[in-house]
Amino acid sequence: MPTADEIQTYLAGAWRLMSGRPDGIRMLDVSADGFWNSFFAIVIALPAMVVGWVTIANDLAMLGDGAPGRLFVVVTLAFVDLMAWIVPLVALAVMARPLGVADRFVHLVVANNWASVLIVWLLLPPALIRLVAPDQRDLAALISLALFGVSLVLSWRLMNATINRGAAPATAVFVTLLAVSFAVLIALQALFGLGG
Repeated sequence: MPTADEIQTYLAGAWRLMSGRPDGIRMLDVSADGFWNSFFAIVIALPAMVVGWVTIANDLAMLGDGAPGRLFVVVTLAFVDLMAWIVPLVALAVMARPLGVADRFVHLVVANNWASVLIVWLLLPPALIRLVAPDQRDLAALISLALFGVSLVLSWRLMNATINRGAAPATAVFVTLLAVSFAVLIALQALFGLGG
């Protein structure tokens, strides 16, 4: 498990990469231990993710008797989000060689994991608005859309800076990860009957 100082350094490195600065990779631990330790990012993102799950569970509970229980929704969304985090990285492991980034696979996973913490927390405000002011759904949706756009730009810049070989390989990796993530989310939410 990384120390608090190491986590701060890794998040700063991820932010540098998201800002388009390839030197941010030097702030990350891309060793074998660093690879596995980067999955601790899920724990750091967990509080912000829980707010989103609770918000969706509350929305579904308002639907009435046919809605699944809140605990079921929260546990299911936790599973769905975990799969949407992990499965794209597994897909990247399979596709790294065809995408021409096999030598950057560890770098991409480590950078993506720590950057995901920043993105999850960036996307927290709309969930908080929906949680404390449910009648402000339109405002929350507007903010959510804007922040989602920002997160896409930051994620692409992270890929570009981490691969550091130009826009084409970065775009290929970005589109692959995004497509797999959306496919997992849509498939699992449909499987469990969650539209939140």
